[in-house]
Amino acid sequence: MTDGLPLSCEELLTTTRSVRHGLDLDRAVDPALVEDCLRIALQAPNGNNRQNWRWILLTDPRVRADVAEVYRAAFYERNAAALERPAELPAATRPVLTAARALADRLHRVPVLVVPCLEVAGGRLPPGNQAGLWGSLLPAAWSYALAARSRGLVTAWTAVHLDREQEVADVLGLPPTVRQGALLPTAHPLRTTFRPGPRLPLERVLHRDGWQGTRPV
Repeated sequence: MTDGLPLSCEELLTTTRSVRHGLDLDRAVDPALVEDCLRIALQAPNGNNRQNWRWILLTDPRVRADVAEVYRAAFYERNAAALERPAELPAATRPVLTAARALADRLHRVPVLVVPCLEVAGGRLPPGNQAGLWGSLLPAAWSYALAARSRGLVTAWTAVHLDREQEVADVLGLPPTVRQGALLPTAHPLRTTFRPGPRLPLERVLHRDGWQGTRPV
């Protein structure tokens, strides 16, 4: 196992950010380091210990470029209206959109892309609330992001490509039974210090003993 950064548990949990602008696109990432992080991720909660997660690790420049092309098409389609009229967006949203656009435009240059997936019977997602299904994958994906941060890497959690999930599946040769859950661009950072993100205070989002128990104001 690679020695990590000297981060407390609280610092790791509060300063692991989605990094879109500050990715070092010219520094290679050792695939063995990424695999180390994935081994840690496999200790995350998993329903009935089925372990039907699958992890697609993309380092080949040609494959990354093909995935990035689909991602960009999905990004610009999804955000067309916002990109045409950015002044109409809330002030807090504009820098996020700018950073997301920078990531989309440069995704092909990110050294490593990780695609967490689930094997689903028949490839068909169940109707209704799917929290139980994705609860067997997404905690592990976040564990990967935390492990990467603890080892001096950064990630950017995104799911824009899922607007064109089948196109990405075709690029990667995924069977119909495999569904994608996220995309985690991974790189060394251009800076090493990160702060907690802007969040509402707990009192604004906490309800006690039911929805009416405490009304956020």
